[in-house]
Amino acid sequence: MIKPIIATFIAGMLVGVLLLWLEYRYFIPAFDNPSSVSASSSCTFNKAFRDYLQDGGLGPEMVIIPVGQFKIGDVQKQGNFNQQLIYMDSFAIGRYEITFAEYDRFAISTDVKKPDDQGWGRGNRPVINVSLEDATAYAEWLSVQTNRQYRLPTEAEWEYAARAKTNSQYWWGDEIGFNHANCDSCGSYWDNKRTAPVGSFAANPFSLHDMLGNVYEWTCSEYGEKYLGKEQHCLSKYNIDSLRVLRGGSWYSLPRYVRVYARFKNKRNYRDDTVGFRLVSTSFRRIKKEIF
Repeated sequence: MIKPIIATFIAGMLVGVLLLWLEYRYFIPAFDNPSSVSASSSCTFNKAFRDYLQDGGLGPEMVIIPVGQFKIGDVQKQGNFNQQLIYMDSFAIGRYEITFAEYDRFAISTDVKKPDDQGWGRGNRPVINVSLEDATAYAEWLSVQTNRQYRLPTEAEWEYAARAKTNSQYWWGDEIGFNHANCDSCGSYWDNKRTAPVGSFAANPFSLHDMLGNVYEWTCSEYGEKYLGKEQHCLSKYNIDSLRVLRGGSWYSLPRYVRVYARFKNKRNYRDDTVGFRLVSTSFRRIKKEIF
């Protein structure tokens, strides 16, 4: 009679010790560790996804940007007194600029000429020497491949994503600092020489890389001297006369030209080794492959 009682007691003690170990090993750290809390918090609004292509490959990595409001333009009034409060719906935008690897897949599939890489390499470097027409053609091909609508960002979407809830000259502060981006005098290995592979620098608070520097990025918006609404809309691809907005500066730009509100304009057929793009999607609710 005594032996079964003792055996039951010992078994209960062992189970209790095991449960206590599991609690301290796996559950308590999840609440006490600040980095774990931070990772969970960032995943709340910055979920990422990639769509499957028809050949089984994957499209660009997209990050979901939350609803919000911000002032577009020179909010610190550094000489360009052109600001406007804008309310933003949620959208998804590329974590990185479109790479040569991604664009070359499209070029091979559609039998179009591959853009020149200037001898700097292809792969995970941002595609360059692409016009707005080229970028739009890629977005249309990707839309068919994934059954999801992709396009270039509006100017407002681009700046909202680049600012990532900040109000400084650059998302990391008011000074260019050292090695935050690739530009002329940014302090990086690639400054004023060539593009850097995407993701070579820290991401902004929205988990987006290379929003400033590396390559200018096409938007779908028509250029206007003042923010009067054009910045919130895409101009029809059939409009061949109006100038389109480019943002972000490039590996060749001085620091003042990679400020988050710096604006540039050019014709839709303009190509250069400083120009690339990234895409957005507003139909991201039908997520096919989530990444956290």
